[in-house]
Amino acid sequence: MTALELTLLYLLAAVLGVVVFRSLKLPPMLGYLTVGVLIGPNALALAGKSEFIRHLGEFGVVFLMFVIGLEFSLPKLQAMRRHVFGLGLSQVFVTLLVAPVVSLGLTFLFPSWWIGTLHMTWQASVALSAALAMSSTAIVAKLLADRAELQSEHGRRVMGILLFQDIAVVPLLILIPALGAPASDLVQSLLVGALKATVVVLVLLVGGKRVMHTWLKLVARKKSEELFVLNILLITLGLAWLTELAGLSLALGAFIAGMLISETEFKHQVEAEIRPFHDVLLGLFFISIGMLLDWRLVLAQWPLVLVLSLLPVLFKSALVAVLAFMFGATKSTALRTGLYLAQAGEFGFVLLTLASQQKLVPPELLNPILASMVVSMLATPFIIMHSNWLVLKVVSSEWLTQSLSLTQMASKTLKMKNHVIVCGFGRSGQNLSAMLAAENIPTMAVDLDPDLIEHTGSAVFGDATRPATLQALGVHRARAIVVTFVDTPAALRLLAWMREHAANVPVIVRTRDDHDLEALQAAGAAEVVPDALEGSLMLASHALAMVGVPMRRVIRAVQDQRSARYALLRNYYDENEDGHH
Repeated sequence: MTALELTLLYLLAAVLGVVVFRSLKLPPMLGYLTVGVLIGPNALALAGKSEFIRHLGEFGVVFLMFVIGLEFSLPKLQAMRRHVFGLGLSQVFVTLLVAPVVSLGLTFLFPSWWIGTLHMTWQASVALSAALAMSSTAIVAKLLADRAELQSEHGRRVMGILLFQDIAVVPLLILIPALGAPASDLVQSLLVGALKATVVVLVLLVGGKRVMHTWLKLVARKKSEELFVLNILLITLGLAWLTELAGLSLALGAFIAGMLISETEFKHQVEAEIRPFHDVLLGLFFISIGMLLDWRLVLAQWPLVLVLSLLPVLFKSALVAVLAFMFGATKSTALRTGLYLAQAGEFGFVLLTLASQQKLVPPELLNPILASMVVSMLATPFIIMHSNWLVLKVVSSEWLTQSLSLTQMASKTLKMKNHVIVCGFGRSGQNLSAMLAAENIPTMAVDLDPDLIEHTGSAVFGDATRPATLQALGVHRARAIVVTFVDTPAALRLLAWMREHAANVPVIVRTRDDHDLEALQAAGAAEVVPDALEGSLMLASHALAMVGVPMRRVIRAVQDQRSARYALLRNYYDENEDGHH
């Protein structure tokens, strides 16, 4: 197969994988892994055993570390220091300490069952524990954003731990090659690796900041976009090459390059320019990981794969939950944090590949471990989707909390009439409630985040999609319901129940864009308000006013757009001409 045919094959496979998994509302990363398995030498063998994709995949890791370096800022770490350096540091450190003991203990207790006759060295256990400590930033951050939970109590803890894991990759990339050295030279290898890393980092950070700023400013003055992009590629790959030349990893150099640029005013432009390279090459990296997986060995060793899938997920979720609780989280928040971080991560694959190259991982274990990591990532969306149900099952006080909240709701709304029910008490829900209160309209807000409710004191705990909750909120006596959270499936469930039991109460639904507009309208929504549309109208009104368009015309233009879009406001805008404004 020629290089062009090979490239076309990878691009076609990547496109199909992303389309299918996006359609299933699963992360694209899982699509890349799946197509890698399918076209790899152990399945359809369409790609052969080419080294081409592996080298491109390595560049994907380089650009991933570069982007993480760009996001590495001292103010951000300072704001999240308790979650990052308290909870995050504890999670990585305890995993590296406890997991090797557990794995060596299982090897000793059950040598003939789950690992066969393999000899697991302590170096291999530490390397595998480093991979185990990682969770998937790409998957979890996306799911948190989709569920509007980034600012929730468990969301902030999850992001703090993920941020420290990203930082911890740098020393782990030094540790694993040192573990591959002969036992007699291990201490010396660790000291030499740490010394090299310290010298290189200090030289680049101390002397590199001024040089980087001056150089980027010089390039930017040329006002050539292609020159700017070429320069960023040169800096990233050049520093990666220098650190590899020093006996360290390519990824470390890329991380330092990102850190240096993050201190300049060109950070955001660089992020925008480098994103396409990062996304495409990282996708190829996951395809290369999928190609390593031999499904025949997985089937032959399915009991081992099952154990390796379940034990790490249970271990990580329990460990993170216990640590989060010790750092002051409530039981429900701690358990949610553990459930969100139970899976393997993209850097777990990087560390596992590095450990395999250092001959630390027994070849017989590589495929079962890879398979178990993929399985845990595939299971993540479903674990998070059912996390509230799991919390209710495990944390007994949650049942009491929800029962008490239903009683509180019923007592608060017993005498309420013509009130507005606000489903979701994030920023949108809080702003809406404040505006309704200013008009003396009675309001009842409900949210599923107990920490948010405790913090604000202005809402009640409950799931607005449950019939019992809606009835306790006095839905039959309400004037309207406003769904402020962005969760189309949940909104559709609420609309279905409302159509059957309280069709006379109008429901207004907030969405991110127009994608689910028709489905929500067909389900009975009185109005659907997309964030993208309202944001664009506000942006347009500011831009028009800024360039000198009279304010009356700006307001009228926005009104015309809203009149065309929102049926509830159409008659109002039609009856109010320019002279009335």
